[in-house]
Amino acid sequence: MSLFVQLSAAALSLAFAALAACGGGAPRAARSESPSRALAAGGQAEGPAAKPYAGKMVYVVVALCDNVNQGIVPVPAALGNGEDPGRNLYWGARFGVKTFFRRSRDWQLVSETRDPRPEVLERLVFKHKRQDAYLVADAYRGAEIKQATLDFLEAAAGASRQTVSIGGETYGLSRGAARHLVAYVGHDGLMDFSLPRLPKKADGQERDAVVLACASKQYFTAALREAGARPLLWTTNLMAPEAYVLDAALEGWLAGEPGEQVRERAAKAYDTYQKCGLRAARGLFASGW
Repeated sequence: MSLFVQLSAAALSLAFAALAACGGGAPRAARSESPSRALAAGGQAEGPAAKPYAGKMVYVVVALCDNVNQGIVPVPAALGNGEDPGRNLYWGARFGVKTFFRRSRDWQLVSETRDPRPEVLERLVFKHKRQDAYLVADAYRGAEIKQATLDFLEAAAGASRQTVSIGGETYGLSRGAARHLVAYVGHDGLMDFSLPRLPKKADGQERDAVVLACASKQYFTAALREAGARPLLWTTNLMAPEAYVLDAALEGWLAGEPGEQVRERAAKAYDTYQKCGLRAARGLFASGW
């Protein structure tokens, strides 16, 4: 855990995130799978007919931190309640996706939807202020981490039928746009469970993937190869999957930078907030196979 030393009192939420990310044990009192979805069935519920989007589309799957249903080191109850997105460590807390991007100078919130699907408690849609790009982020219930992982991989494979409505038009979240990036943020559930299937690449389109979870390169390699997505950014060890890393990666991706430059951006952002040293931060992130 040497990556998480020298944290100030003002950055306690960073420490909690580092602890919550990976506990290494089996989930406690894991509840049964939601009856709303069939994990082994393949594919997702058919959505409205989607138009191709001329710009760039980012889809972010966030598995809310959950002390009860995930194999993590417990964090304070308010941060680790997987049914409370407003205060959750990875969503409504200071460096959660919702709070961080709402305060961003680059992204503007255009819509906020509660309970868009049974397994998702909240959806946010952001528009980039200078580029033709949208960011859609879904906050999955903590107990639905397996579904969140599978849905991320479906999107990475171009097999997701999830859509978003913007300005009266319906667009696909993993196919059709000029460029797609799909991201996963949260605990690395593949440390605790196996998926019933690995989604296979469904089309000829290239998609970039970001996996902000502990040791994601080790645990997600087989799945991303099946999905046919390019690993733009993933991790080699324990880490705090917080939104400043995602923001840095997106900045490089939108600028068309190669993977190593995106990795450098992520490392610098991580060192800025975690004070772990740039060398250690560089070792924590990887780009490509």
